[in-house]
Amino acid sequence: MDTQGGRNIDPADQWVLDPETGDYRLHTGTGDAPAATVPEQGGRRARREAERRPAPDPGPGTHGGGGTGERTPRGGAARSRKAKRSTKRRVLVWTAGTLGFVLVAGSAGAYLLYRHFNDNINTVDVGTAGSKNATSDDAVNILVIGTDSRIGLGGKYGDAGSVGHADTTILFHVAKDRSNATAMSIPRDMVTGIPDCPTKQKDGSTKTIKATPQESFGPRFNESLGQEGRDPGCTMRTVSEITGLPIDHFILVNFEAVKTLSTAVGGVPICLTHAIDDTDKQGQGSHLHLAAGPHTVQGEEALQFVRTRHSLKNGSDLDRIDLQKQFLGSMIRQMKSGDTLSDPTKLFKLANAATKSLTVDTGIGGVDKLTALAKDLNRVDSEHITFTTLPVVDNPAEGKNHRTVVIDKTRAPALFTAIKNDVSLTEVAKKPTSDSKLKGTKADPSQVRVTVYNGGGPQGAAQTTLEWLQNTKGVAHSTNGGNAPGAKQDRTTLAYAPEQADQARALAAMMGLSASALHPATTASGSGTDGSGTGKDMTLTLGRDFNGPGAALTDPAKPPTDIPQSRADKKECVG
Repeated sequence: MDTQGGRNIDPADQWVLDPETGDYRLHTGTGDAPAATVPEQGGRRARREAERRPAPDPGPGTHGGGGTGERTPRGGAARSRKAKRSTKRRVLVWTAGTLGFVLVAGSAGAYLLYRHFNDNINTVDVGTAGSKNATSDDAVNILVIGTDSRIGLGGKYGDAGSVGHADTTILFHVAKDRSNATAMSIPRDMVTGIPDCPTKQKDGSTKTIKATPQESFGPRFNESLGQEGRDPGCTMRTVSEITGLPIDHFILVNFEAVKTLSTAVGGVPICLTHAIDDTDKQGQGSHLHLAAGPHTVQGEEALQFVRTRHSLKNGSDLDRIDLQKQFLGSMIRQMKSGDTLSDPTKLFKLANAATKSLTVDTGIGGVDKLTALAKDLNRVDSEHITFTTLPVVDNPAEGKNHRTVVIDKTRAPALFTAIKNDVSLTEVAKKPTSDSKLKGTKADPSQVRVTVYNGGGPQGAAQTTLEWLQNTKGVAHSTNGGNAPGAKQDRTTLAYAPEQADQARALAAMMGLSASALHPATTASGSGTDGSGTGKDMTLTLGRDFNGPGAALTDPAKPPTDIPQSRADKKECVG
């Protein structure tokens, strides 16, 4: 708390409404005149209140008629009355119960939430895709979308009528215990299918935009927004289909959001390993010109930074993602710095810019909901927020001219599995390991008894595995159980009875199973399909992660080792 004259001052008391302008000002407590005018806030309630309020009485100290309009000093009683009115009109800008912030962004962003700015918040009803409560006791998946829409920008950045695309998209996953978070960038030029998408129309009806299946050259991921009337819910559904993760909420930012938010925090520090001169021969590009080394960018220059790509190493969107990850990490550090949190004017500007610039789903469409979400997510330390990119490879259909990419089916599943299982890509408190299950003697293949079920693998996977075990591994006592009962499962599992541990270790070695895939029963005499200890054979259930018999499966309790990453708390030079 700030102190003045030996008294503790609530920060909310420092902001008062100027009855003459309708704006809020930072009050110093040293006289009549409020200090440090805050730029016009756009708070609709405040302006309406000011318009309804009668004009202040000029008082006897004001010259009338054709006078100069100068005022004589008021007496102590007048100052007391004015202070009392100001106190009644003040707005609670922040308290311990409402201060919070969410450190996520599309092209880049972060926001503070205040009850006073509720009218600024824009929402889109995307149906069940964004209907989850703001907070929960489970993991949280937020899709942050940076759109390149030009609507409302006066033609400043090209086609004024462009509805835009999902130009920059980040899946922000927060672990259930809030110990870590992963921000995974999704390349806009990735070729992928777009599922059916029900969208709410202005008349209240629902229109379903038909799916666009993946072909050799399209569609690109960025077409999941804007094109054919697709709303952010369509992008949410697309990401969910790609990753297998439920997407709880979305936050949409545009060009103006990057400019206003970066300015509100007083600039974002960045660092370049090489100079950027981003103007190509046709005059296109971001027009950013920066020398190598450290810089602080804000406003138009910040927007140029997150949009630049032509002068980077490969001139691609993947290079640009590296710049954006640095920008976002720096924004997070800036937001959590004492320079921001202890500066009332900076906080006020940031809250105002954020609530005007962002669009969210109805599930978090309100200051109360956003504040609750912000306080919840703020429990994650910056050092455990990891930035990475969805693994992709050049699109083989394009030959030597690689303008698009496709999902790397070798590396991507391991990252999706880590995210699903709340596995941090950074070092956090180590969890108990179950590797001991793999240690010990292994039974001879002729002694292994197993029934193989297909619980989510490709069609015919159980039969393929059975033939592989019998013909190449000598597991004669193996049976095809067909499709596993119940819902499909993501992970391949092996259930066994205690006395079958040596058989389980032998089969795990053959199949490439990790210790976490092994599920010992609590009773003896074999294991059934549910691992309860009934039946004679072990039960091998192939999940969605199954890539073929003998192909090693990633341990969901361990982070993938070949995924490039960076941390929010580390200052790095890129470019």
